[in-house]
Amino acid sequence: MAGAHAPLPQELLIKPARVPVIVGPTGIGKSALAFELAVEIGGEIVVADSRQVYERLDIATNKPSPEQRRRIRYHMIDFVDPASTFNAAEYIDGARTAIQDIAGRGLVPIVEGGTMLYVDALCDGFSLAGVPPDDQLREVLAHLDVVELRERLLKLDPDPGVDLQNPVRMVRAIEILEVAGPPLRSLRQRTPPPWEPVRIGLTADLAVIDRRLEERSRTQVERGLVAETQAALDAGVPITAPVLTGIGYAEALAHIAGELTIDALPIAMAQSNRRYARRQLRWWRRDGRVRWFEIEPNPLAAILKYVKESA
Repeated sequence: MAGAHAPLPQELLIKPARVPVIVGPTGIGKSALAFELAVEIGGEIVVADSRQVYERLDIATNKPSPEQRRRIRYHMIDFVDPASTFNAAEYIDGARTAIQDIAGRGLVPIVEGGTMLYVDALCDGFSLAGVPPDDQLREVLAHLDVVELRERLLKLDPDPGVDLQNPVRMVRAIEILEVAGPPLRSLRQRTPPPWEPVRIGLTADLAVIDRRLEERSRTQVERGLVAETQAALDAGVPITAPVLTGIGYAEALAHIAGELTIDALPIAMAQSNRRYARRQLRWWRRDGRVRWFEIEPNPLAAILKYVKESA
């Protein structure tokens, strides 16, 4: 079953010593590499992606293929109603339990994903600096006075521990809580996992990444991205739902609204993905613990050797 897990009883917890964690920019091939690695070492994959948790929306979220899911068990995908929301704290609870469950069955947990906050929070514990600024949200909050800001903040967290007279502090608290979930006080305390992440980064020349993103964007449109987006709207998923604000669905909504032609759709998607890929690269390049591997030619043999040396 792909999805979240109920917490395991304390007496059943087994601590895996080291867990491979595959990171890198969108479109680089993390999913394919994680699948190959899982096949080789007897693993199951814990996906760290803020959009793959949502049901039914598969194309632009880049979920694993049906064939991959028949051969390898995936966790933390396909279990949240796309009309609802899901935060990082909920993700961490489910992912850590999944890792314990996998290890408890004698298999190797493999974390794979591109949502930077999810990966860092899972591997290091929460860091408020890991929640990036949200320009759209800040623009909305800028129109609220101090009383309105306070009311909005206290609905999210009755005891946030910030100055309720300071608009700047309240805006940042709201920004963090809408991504990570309450309570805010607990997010200031890092709680690292009982296992050691083995961080594996996939990279390539920017020209290679851009080519891959262009090809993927075209393929997603050909696979029926617009129809999938329209079906979600018809099923009652609001256009403001988090999953529909992500790359691919946001552009598909623009096409449905008549703002993008079908020919321009994959071009706009590729442009958005390029910006995101560069942000991901900058984020993970700052982490000296990541061991980088070029995606071309296939780095599986070198990664297998590195994982075995790290065991």
